[in-house]
Amino acid sequence: MQSEAKASFAVIRYNLRTYESGGVMAVIKGRENAESALKQFEKTQTSEDRHNGWRYFLEKTDLRAGMDPTEATNLRQSRLENRESQAQN
Repeated sequence: MQSEAKASFAVIRYNLRTYESGGVMAVIKGRENAESALKQFEKTQTSEDRHNGWRYFLEKTDLRAGMDPTEATNLRQSRLENRESQAQN
């Protein structure tokens, strides 16, 4: 898909057991590049980390590719909180 080649994707870390978010690990341009980055995160993950429930997934985003992961995490979290707040109203 042409649009997915130009779109940005966030690599998100989360805990499968506790549902705790580990935040945005990277924001990558293009699905293929993002999938490659995701595989690299999984490949370098320790067996203990994986055993403790930590996993990764991709999320299509409008965040800028290459942005600081901490800044991306904060933006993503505030957007999620805004959506939840609006849904409750």
